[in-house]
Amino acid sequence: MKTLLHDLVKEMDTLLRIAEISDYPTAVNGLQIENSGKVTRIGAAVDGCEWTMTEAARRGVDLLIVHHGLLWGGLAPVTGIFRRKVKLAFEADLAVYSAHLPLDAHPTLGNNVLLAKALGLKKYEPAFEEKGSKIGLVATTSLERNTLMKKLATAVGGPVKLIAGGPEKCRRIGIVTGGAGSLVTAAATREKVDTFITGEGSNATFTAAEELGVNLLYGGHYATETFGVKAFAAHMAGKFRLPWEFIDHPTGM
Repeated sequence: MKTLLHDLVKEMDTLLRIAEISDYPTAVNGLQIENSGKVTRIGAAVDGCEWTMTEAARRGVDLLIVHHGLLWGGLAPVTGIFRRKVKLAFEADLAVYSAHLPLDAHPTLGNNVLLAKALGLKKYEPAFEEKGSKIGLVATTSLERNTLMKKLATAVGGPVKLIAGGPEKCRRIGIVTGGAGSLVTAAATREKVDTFITGEGSNATFTAAEELGVNLLYGGHYATETFGVKAFAAHMAGKFRLPWEFIDHPTGM
């Protein structure tokens, strides 16, 4: 079955509010590379890197949905690695669609809400306003810190780093997936959480968490951001009656 790329892109842009949600200028959310117009198989990946694009082409994917797109370096000559990726996409007739903060912030398909659900958290609300949109959430609960750590390890399928600067009983948990360690101060002072979950952060966040009196849990940048692209691709595939698959390429970060 063939589906026009235009129909899918229009639906995705609307669903994720691409035109409304501000992001880093180089995120360039939406369709980044166009193909000839046909879509018969959807692929999902966290990173729009050469490996995932090559694997997508090998598997017969003609629309690849990614969280981290191809243009983070900004306006640049089409040379070197960038040229190879563009050439690969053209030769494989592979379209690439990227969704960064719009996917993080989505109320049902977003990375943050899906991670919260994977942790068994039920009461939460949007929080962490950045660039005019609330990109994370805050959950209220009563959960032992060690239990939360184990739940997070299960959810991300790997090791978790805990900086135990806060109480043993977690009652107000902030979540912003990815590389949001720098938001630990905002989490403690603005959002008033006692525990903050994200993917990764700098060395300085260790002492910041201690001094602010919050627990800081790192589940991995990649691992905490697999949820959204999977759910989004599955949703689009179901709506347009197309097969889809997740192209897993863990970074360990």
